[in-house]
Amino acid sequence: MKNILGVLVLITFLAGCASQSKKVTTTDPAAPVETKKITSTGVVHATAKHGDLSPGHFGELIVALDIDDGYHVNANPPTFPYLKPTELLLSPSDGFASSAVSYPTAITRKFPFADKPLAVYEGHCELTATVYVDAKAPKGEQSLAAIVRVQACDDQVCYPPGQIELRIPVTVK
Repeated sequence: MKNILGVLVLITFLAGCASQSKKVTTTDPAAPVETKKITSTGVVHATAKHGDLSPGHFGELIVALDIDDGYHVNANPPTFPYLKPTELLLSPSDGFASSAVSYPTAITRKFPFADKPLAVYEGHCELTATVYVDAKAPKGEQSLAAIVRVQACDDQVCYPPGQIELRIPVTVK
């Protein structure tokens, strides 16, 4: 009986110790490290500014681009024909006709992956679309669909091109 009682005390003691043990984890150096996937549309942010337009006249609509630090996008026009330019495209809309897009003055940077300096945009820049508003366009608040095409790069590699869809708010007065 003393043996059974001793064994029960020992089991209870060991069970208590096991529940108090610290969990030790090790990091397997061969385990894959999760990395953040970088995309062109993930590092370039487009914001449409509100536009006031008048029927029967041309007006300007502005889309601001904010490019994350350490990245750039190709200018329009790009340095080489094989580079994807930054583009602002307005979707057709009743009462509005897009006539031209003005792109900012590029900055020129030398990158390790290119023999020649490249024309790029970095930081903040603005794209300006000139639109004609039909004389019979309805007055009031509206929005125009637009797409910004970008290809972001860092100082080592360019990422696949992407499209940012947005709506440009306008008031026809």
